[in-house]
Amino acid sequence: MSLSLTPDELRFRDEVRAFIAAHLSPESRRASFLNVSFFSDPDIVAPWQKALHERGWVAPGWPHEHGGPGWSAAQRWIFESECARAGAPQLSPMGIKMVGPVLMRFGTTEQKKFYLPRILSGEDRWCQGYSEPGSGSDLASLKTRAVRRGERYVVNGTKIWTTHAHFANRMFALVRTSDEPRQQDGISFLLIDMKSPGITIRPIMMISGDHDVNQVFFDDVEVPLANLVGEEGRGWTYGKYLLEFERGGGVNSPKLKYALEKVRLLANSDLSCHAISRPEIATKLSEIELDLQTLEFAELKVLSALQRGDNPGPVSSILKLRASEVHQAITRVGVEIVGQNALVEETRRPLHALDDEPLIPEDVLSAVPRHLNGRANTIFGGSSEIQRDIIARQVLGL
Repeated sequence: MSLSLTPDELRFRDEVRAFIAAHLSPESRRASFLNVSFFSDPDIVAPWQKALHERGWVAPGWPHEHGGPGWSAAQRWIFESECARAGAPQLSPMGIKMVGPVLMRFGTTEQKKFYLPRILSGEDRWCQGYSEPGSGSDLASLKTRAVRRGERYVVNGTKIWTTHAHFANRMFALVRTSDEPRQQDGISFLLIDMKSPGITIRPIMMISGDHDVNQVFFDDVEVPLANLVGEEGRGWTYGKYLLEFERGGGVNSPKLKYALEKVRLLANSDLSCHAISRPEIATKLSEIELDLQTLEFAELKVLSALQRGDNPGPVSSILKLRASEVHQAITRVGVEIVGQNALVEETRRPLHALDDEPLIPEDVLSAVPRHLNGRANTIFGGSSEIQRDIIARQVLGL
């Protein structure tokens, strides 16, 4: 899809391109290309986030009053598109796109003053404490409990599939503070210091061979009352608001277009014996491209709503569903394109840390791990089944 840009927008695009050329190193581009996860390790992100922070460009969707650039929807789209085209690392969405908007809307003045600048600078790295063993899609049944004792909550329980908990120094968590007939009414939203005594992190290895997720245990973990966001018992409302931004508050199609272009280039190369000449490969690539164009239109519509000050709403479920399915389609055809090279397994991780000759060329090295890692895309942030249920009830009115 080609957008018509105004002269001012064209100047802004040139400004972004010049900034990227000056601050995005070849090492960061390579690390980003070989990163198979939706999240980038801190050593990949840190130099890029530092440069963005100095320019005031870390959080494209944030308003001026909270340290963001206050960009228009078109500027956000241009920035995200140019970063994707250049292969820039993706900053962790946990702080910028998830807990940040919740604090802006529901946090106290003190919470905003303390946490928001630290999110922008990268001083705080966040993880999400939502899912539990037995409480994934049925999140309202969560059992991690926070009992108030004086000026503190004491937290006991466990969270699972906690992405990058091993890097994080902060967690935003849904915890049970009371037992109510309606389970959602007994849930509160807490901010937890991951260095608190009583927290244990146990790694869970992905099928791709990467360490992205963990199980986190809380054993009498003390959390100050000041770390409660909003009102006690209203955490379900705040958690749903956060999920709207996780699912539909960002821009995914430019990154997916970049991934598709890389796959298309590989299909045209000698490394794949010019797989593009195979009709089934050419057809799949064309179908994905059409799906991407549809996703672009939908994301632009949501960006326009955000520009007006609206939250993403239930349409975020459509974006999350389609973006995850398109991502899986891209990685699936990528494995088909690399052919017999898909049988080669590089066991060392992370791939970007390899400083000697890999077993197969880097252009095909990450194809299989990326495909395997991407199987989780239709589960995390709410499974595809949950998204379809939300779409049926809240968008279609069924």
